[in-house]
Order: sequence, then C-alpha cells, then structure tokens
Amino acid sequence: MALFPFVSNFEGDFLLQLVAADTENTMDEIAATAAGHSVGKRVLPQNDKVIRVRIQGKKEPLARDVTVEGAKLAPMTPLEFYYEG
Repeated sequence: MALFPFVSNFEGDFLLQLVAADTENTMDEIAATAAGHSVGKRVLPQNDKVIRVRIQGKKEPLARDVTVEGAKLAPMTPLEFYYEG
C-alpha cells in the first residue's frame, strides 16, 4: 500500500485536479474519490449511471476491479472519469 497521486479530468468539469489514492484502490474506488471532488460541485450527479475510468487519450476504460498497481499506472497519470450507462 502506497500513496498514489493522479490527475482527475472529470467529464463536464472545467478543472483538472490532483487527487490521492492508494495503490491497492480499484478503479471503482478511485472513481468515487474523483467524484467527491467534482460531482455536486461542478458536475451534475447521475445516480443511475456508473463512473468509468480511462487513461487520458485512450478509448477503452480500465476494468472496474483492477487496482492502481495492477493497471501499472505511473504517478501523476491523467485519468478521465465519465458516466457510462
């Protein structure tokens, strides 16, 4: 377990934010962390949809249950968060 910084680019938000997670957190867990910084502040909640995570510039999202360590992300990786479904 180690502290892991990433850049949050939440769809619909005009701010990029530096957010901390743990290397053992899953993508669902870091999506919830990123949402806490954007949803309800500058992004409307969409409670009927799932928040997905992808590396900025990539087309496909990361698996929801993969950990930060398992995805082999580097610190300060820009991640895009978006609603799916």
